[in-house]
Amino acid sequence: MGEAVRRWLKAPGSLAPLAELLLFTAARAQLVSQVIRPALGEGVTVICDRFTPSTVAYQGYGRGLDLALIHQLNRLATDGLVPDLTVLLDLHPEVRLARKGSTIGDRFDTAPLEFHVRVRQGYLAQAREQPDRWLVLDATQPRRELATETWARILPLL
Repeated sequence: MGEAVRRWLKAPGSLAPLAELLLFTAARAQLVSQVIRPALGEGVTVICDRFTPSTVAYQGYGRGLDLALIHQLNRLATDGLVPDLTVLLDLHPEVRLARKGSTIGDRFDTAPLEFHVRVRQGYLAQAREQPDRWLVLDATQPRRELATETWARILPLL
């Protein structure tokens, strides 16, 4: 159910920023309840490609919504669950957009460059606030180097 909401949210079209935030929060609450908490309860390692830091970056920094509200909703949706580690493959938005090319993406991909600059600033601000929970990598590095650095930080957590 949560993934269906997430796909709908990424579809082209206009959506009020607050509605976007609330729907992403609802999808996350469903994911935590149905997938993440049960897996953690069984001792399974969980890896997500997006979690609460994305909401802070996209809806907070990107859309300009109140960060305190976003943090409160994230805590509510996850029942206080926070990632042990967030890996950020940092790439300037102009480079990312050039790599993507003319491929038509979702409504986030097609947002103006300024939006993507703010999102990146949001990720980097979170990494500065909690450096022990973040690994920020220069995504212009070769894939093998990125993988090596990532595994070096993840293996001690397993």
